[in-house]
Amino acid sequence: MQTFAIFTLGCKVNQYESQQIRELLVRYDLTEVDVTELPDLVVINTCCVTHAASAKSRHLLSQARRRGPAAIVVCGCLPVAPGDELTATDENIHVVKNRSSLGPTLGRLIGTSRTTPDAENLGPSKDTPSRTEKDLKVKYKNDLCAPPELLPIGRFRGQTRAFLKVQDGCDAFCSYCIIPRTRPKVHSNPPDNVLAEAAALVAAGHKEIVVTGVHVGAYGQSTVRRRHWPAPENEHLALLLERLARIPGLARIRLSSLDPADVTARLLSVFADHDNIMSHLHLSLQSGSNRVLRRMCRPYTADEFAAKVELARQFLDRPAITTDIIVGFPGETDDDFRRTLELAEWAGFAKMHVFAFSRRNGTAAARMPEKVPSEVKKERSQALRDLDHTLQSQFRRRFLGETAQVLIETTNGRPGGRAERYFTVHLPAATDRTDKNDLVNVRLVENAADALLGVPT
Repeated sequence: MQTFAIFTLGCKVNQYESQQIRELLVRYDLTEVDVTELPDLVVINTCCVTHAASAKSRHLLSQARRRGPAAIVVCGCLPVAPGDELTATDENIHVVKNRSSLGPTLGRLIGTSRTTPDAENLGPSKDTPSRTEKDLKVKYKNDLCAPPELLPIGRFRGQTRAFLKVQDGCDAFCSYCIIPRTRPKVHSNPPDNVLAEAAALVAAGHKEIVVTGVHVGAYGQSTVRRRHWPAPENEHLALLLERLARIPGLARIRLSSLDPADVTARLLSVFADHDNIMSHLHLSLQSGSNRVLRRMCRPYTADEFAAKVELARQFLDRPAITTDIIVGFPGETDDDFRRTLELAEWAGFAKMHVFAFSRRNGTAAARMPEKVPSEVKKERSQALRDLDHTLQSQFRRRFLGETAQVLIETTNGRPGGRAERYFTVHLPAATDRTDKNDLVNVRLVENAADALLGVPT
C-alpha cells in the first residue's frame, strides 16, 4: 500500500481530524494523491448531523467502492450514529466505530504491526516541521482528558487558517442535535499540549489559528451542562486563550462557536487585552423566540442572548457577531419567526448561517408534531437570507475609510481574504507582491455586493 486519498465532510472538528489522519499516513510513508489516480487506501471521514450529510457520506462510499481501492476506511460520526444508515459488507470496507481504534486499524491495513506511531518509532511527517521528543511527549492531566488517539498536527494542509481542536464531545442533548449520540464523551486537550501544537502550526507558517471543538465553551470541563460545573463560569477557556495569545509569531486567534453563557467579562477582557485575538464572536442563536428555544432545549433565553451581545460591545470595538439560526423548527409560528427577525435585526449580525430544520432520526425533535410546511420554511429562510445580506452590508459599511489587516487566502484573479472582523476584502487584480498567507494592510474604499474593496497601504 503506497497511496491514499481522504474525503472530509462536516465541521471544523472533522477537518482537523482528517489532518491528523493525513499526517499519520504520511508517517507511514504513504503518498496522498487525487482520487482519480486510484489510491490504494481511501479514508472517508463522515458527518451525520443532517440526513443530507449522511446521504452524502454514503454516496462517497458508493463512489469509492466502484473505483475499487485495496481498502476503504469509513470513520467520523456516521458509523456511530443510531439506526441502520450505514451498511457495508465488502471485505475491503472497514467501518471504524471506536475512534481509539482508528490508528491501529490504519496501521494494520498498511501492513505493519505498529499501532499509532509516536516520536520514538517514527520520524517526523514529511509535511511537518521537525519537533523534538520533548515537544511530543507532553504531559496529560487527569482533570482534562486521556492522551489523544492520534498525534498532534504540525500543519494544516491546503489552508491558510489552521483549525486547532482543543475539546471534543457534548452531552447537552439539544432536541434537534445528534452529536451527543455520536460524540458523547466530553474531554479536552490539556493546555501544554495545545500550546505545543499551536507553536508547531506557527512554525509551519500559519499566521491564524481557529480554536475549535464540539463545545469550545466547555473546555476543561467533563460535561457541557453548567449546573454540574464546580463554578458558574469556566476559567479554563480564558486561561488557555491568554497563553495562546503569547505565542511568538501567532498573529491571529479566533474562537469557533460559543453558547451565549460562554461569553463572560473574564473572557472578553482577554480579548480586549490581546490585539492578536480577533474581535469576532460566533454565538449560536438558533431562534429569537423563547418558546422555540425551550422546545430546542437551548440553555438561554432571547433576552439573555441579547445581554451577551451588549456585554461584548462594552468590551470590544464594533465586534463582529456571527450566528446560526434554524428556520421552521416544529411548532414555529409566524410570531416566533417574527421575534427571530427582530432580534437578528437588533443584533446587527455580521453574518448569519441560516438552516431550514431537517428532521434527524435519533433526536427528540424528530418525534415532535406540528411540522412546518416546506414552502413556509423556504419563505422564512429566504426572508432571513435577505436580512443577512442587508446586515452584512451595513456592518461592512461601518469600516469604510479605515485601514484593516487582511490575511490573503486567494490569489486567483483578484487577491482577497478575511479582515480582523471576518468580512471579506478584495484587492485590485493588479496588486503586486501579494502571496497566499500574506498579512496585508489595506485601506477600505468601497462596499461591494458581498465584500469590501481595499487598496494596499
